[in-house]
Amino acid sequence: MTLNLIAAVTRDLAIGLDGNLLYPVSEDLRRFKSLTMGHPIIMGRKTFESFPKGPLPGRRNIIVTRDRGYAAPGAEVCHSLDEALSAVADADVAFVIGGGQLYAEAIGHADNLLLTVIEADRPDADTFFPEINPDCWAKTDETESATDPRSGLSYRFVCLSRR
Repeated sequence: MTLNLIAAVTRDLAIGLDGNLLYPVSEDLRRFKSLTMGHPIIMGRKTFESFPKGPLPGRRNIIVTRDRGYAAPGAEVCHSLDEALSAVADADVAFVIGGGQLYAEAIGHADNLLLTVIEADRPDADTFFPEINPDCWAKTDETESATDPRSGLSYRFVCLSRR
């Protein structure tokens, strides 16, 4: 199985504030849907609870939480990252989609980091993607910078693969 971590990050690796995305970029959201559709997605409880309409359709939603009594209709609940990875071991590809704690735990298992790098800093953010060690990761693809028409923010898509 190929394990991908997919995230929208600022230059300083910020990913969230108060349980929300920092900058919803339309093209990033379309890319996320396109890449993850039909594949298992693994997320923490807070990430799952940030979805306004519940489980994301067309994907096997797996929630990692320490809460043994947690239930989420339409999603599977696991109580550790290892349990979630075992649950998707038969998949060709799986994605970890957040949040910060789960990314930090999963980065050691990941094959690829699929990042939308937003050309901004957010010192007020409270959730961050883990530091990316250049000795472990090689850039395999990067798009030209584009501008989101709604926010005016510049962004680019970057793929890093484990060395």
